[in-house]
Amino acid sequence: MAEKSIHISLSAEQIGTLWGIPITNTMLMSFAVFFLLVALTFFVRRKLALIPGRLQTLVETLFVGILDYMTETLGNEKLARQLFPLILTIFLFIFTANIIEFTPGIGSIGWANAHGEFIPLLRSMNTDLNTTLALTVIAFIVIEVAGVATLGFLRYGKKFVNVSSALGFMVGIIELFSEVARLVSYSFRLFGNIFAGEVMIIVIQHFVPIVLPVPIMLFEVFVGFIQAAIFALLTLFFVKMAITEAH
Repeated sequence: MAEKSIHISLSAEQIGTLWGIPITNTMLMSFAVFFLLVALTFFVRRKLALIPGRLQTLVETLFVGILDYMTETLGNEKLARQLFPLILTIFLFIFTANIIEFTPGIGSIGWANAHGEFIPLLRSMNTDLNTTLALTVIAFIVIEVAGVATLGFLRYGKKFVNVSSALGFMVGIIELFSEVARLVSYSFRLFGNIFAGEVMIIVIQHFVPIVLPVPIMLFEVFVGFIQAAIFALLTLFFVKMAITEAH
């Protein structure tokens, strides 16, 4: 009997089209995560009480702690409150996607294409570079808008275009390239870590199907949490750098 080979696709698989727009399994997964978070939000909101229970107290304490940390980091309470929903949403969106990829059926329910390759209906959205790049673009725009809104266009632009001296001009060019490089580093960091974890689990399931997959999955849950936290924290820190005037 021929041994079944391992099929690993770097790009997301297309499962159909909608109004001429290709729909991939990672896109479908992102919609599933979105609707899951919306449903969870409505559920939690219905359970809110004037006198909070233990769970509500825990959540409120965590949220207040995060907001206080953001205020301390940015040194601007108003800006921290404005960015709090975005930073928290980025974390929850990425972390939820990283967690539910281990739900039974995700990655295992699908069909074979004309070439005999298995096409999963749902696939972890962060294993698609398009998804991580889209998240990065959102973070990038927020960072730049926060910098311009806080410092003003001319003062913020002085970080990148400084003709007061040759050294200042070179530093500005370096800052400009660093700003653009975030689009690459941001997206590839998240994509690389999650995709590598998925590949490792597939390989382990193929060769050692009983002993190792569960501990590795638990480790990947931790990695998923860390990657979500890193993405959110980097967004916060880069906003802090953007609103800090150049010296």
